[in-house]
Amino acid sequence: MASPDKQKTRAQRAKTKAKQNRMGKPKAQADVVHPILANPLINEPFDDVELDLSTFDFKDIEENGFDPAHFDDLFQAMKAGEGISLLALCLIFLQYPVLELVVAEESEEAATDFMMGLLIVYRGIFHDEDEDAAITWIGSDAFQSAYNEASLILQKKNGSR
Repeated sequence: MASPDKQKTRAQRAKTKAKQNRMGKPKAQADVVHPILANPLINEPFDDVELDLSTFDFKDIEENGFDPAHFDDLFQAMKAGEGISLLALCLIFLQYPVLELVVAEESEEAATDFMMGLLIVYRGIFHDEDEDAAITWIGSDAFQSAYNEASLILQKKNGSR
């Protein structure tokens, strides 16, 4: 496990990069990428949320699981997005700063497991689904299509980092 100073440095670097990516593009350009990004609930939905990424300990989550209450901002935003469309839900999910940090700092397998865990808990909370039903939903053509489209939209929006 990295030292606390190194973890703090990594978190600060990821936070700075995320902010630069958000600030680097004018909002008007987002509308050109895809019309759904004109909705402020979907385009950078976590700008006003205070997250201290330096306190995020992924190793603790890997070892002990996570407390869904710590991700309430994400789940509430996803629920609002789902009311618009599945694509909106996926766009919101993929813009969550903690998720961006995990994808940037951890192995692909660990990041995928974390993402699956978040999606399974979301489905359990808002759709009263068990793990198997949630996994079936995640593997569905509708979800996979929306997720892939959201990923492409964000790549275009962020200039294919």
